Amino acid sequence: MKLDTLGTLAAHFALLSLFAIGGAMAVVPEMHRQAVDVSHWMTDRQFADLFAIGQASPGPNIIVVTLIGYQAAGIPGALVATFAMCGPTCVITYYVSRTFDRFKHAHWRIVLQAGLVPVSVGLFAAGVFVIARAADRNLVAVAITLATAAVAYWTRFNPLWLFALAGTLGYLGFV
Repeated sequence: MKLDTLGTLAAHFALLSLFAIGGAMAVVPEMHRQAVDVSHWMTDRQFADLFAIGQASPGPNIIVVTLIGYQAAGIPGALVATFAMCGPTCVITYYVSRTFDRFKHAHWRIVLQAGLVPVSVGLFAAGVFVIARAADRNLVAVAITLATAAVAYWTRFNPLWLFALAGTLGYLGFV
């Protein structure tokens, strides 16, 4: 483990934490770019696998940051990445929320909150696209992803059943 890897993890995730409007999913594309394309800590497939493990694990979806840190630099990397992603925003959130409470009916606050909604949705959609691109290796996988998204969006059918079906198709070798 190199200290420069820990420094890169700390700097990268501390900066990303400031842009994670709406949660860690908002910065998944940049996490992917840094971990796979820039630092070469893992492959595209490994990133998709770590993301899936992070989503399947109980707890917040920020666990993917811990897994990336672990892949890059072991246990120290996991600790550094997690603290860097959570620490700065926890401190900022504490002070901003206290200020926001004083201005809960101010016009600028209402406009600011309304403006952040589409930003959050767009960042989340970009993360979904990056993960789908990394995980979908063939046309069958792409079709399953698109069908699952369509059914989840336009019906009230529980998507967990679709995930189970997709997992079964993968287990049987169709994906």
